[in-house]
Amino acid sequence: MLRLRQISIVAVLASMAVLSACRLDMQVQPKQNPLSRSDFFADQRSERPPVEGTVARGQLHEDSYFYTGKNGSTPGNYMPFPVTKEGLERGRERYNIYCAPCHSRVGDGNGFIPSRGFARKPPSYHIERLQKAPLGYFYDVMTNGFGIMSDYASQISPQDRWKIVAYIRALQLSQSATQADVPTGQAVPSDPPQFRGQPGSGATLPVINSENNSHSEERK
Repeated sequence: MLRLRQISIVAVLASMAVLSACRLDMQVQPKQNPLSRSDFFADQRSERPPVEGTVARGQLHEDSYFYTGKNGSTPGNYMPFPVTKEGLERGRERYNIYCAPCHSRVGDGNGFIPSRGFARKPPSYHIERLQKAPLGYFYDVMTNGFGIMSDYASQISPQDRWKIVAYIRALQLSQSATQADVPTGQAVPSDPPQFRGQPGSGATLPVINSENNSHSEERK
């Protein structure tokens, strides 16, 4: 019995020694600290450059036009994906957040910031030069900035930048549309929307009563 007890104690002590050694190896393992010197490589740098051709996750930009708005060095004038109503609504939302403070919600350059004394008023989207500008030009400006305007590449995803481009073009069309551009049967100007309750305040958004608006369309 005594011998069995001695064997058990030895086994426990041996197990503790083995386990503590494993923990020690995990805590104090052979490794290089960041940017430390290494005698293993000829240049003595522990930090190694990526293997040639390495692409970071999410950075495989095979469609260069989608990510630059250019064909070579020339801005393109087409959308890289079909424009839908949902896409325009998303573009309007992003435009009102990031662009409208300077360019205004109608794109005339009279936004909140210029109206408070900002020295450089942005140009109107409705001048001839920007009406004729290719779509890729607007994308490139958002991606890389222009003049004193900083880039928005980190704030706005490439997909949303293109949706803003589509909405800018819609704004331009809205300010220069003619009677011939109006769909048959649609009143000009359109009937004002009917709001559910109060139209809203600066802290709340208005809620449009779609049921009443649909009835007014049916009466036409």
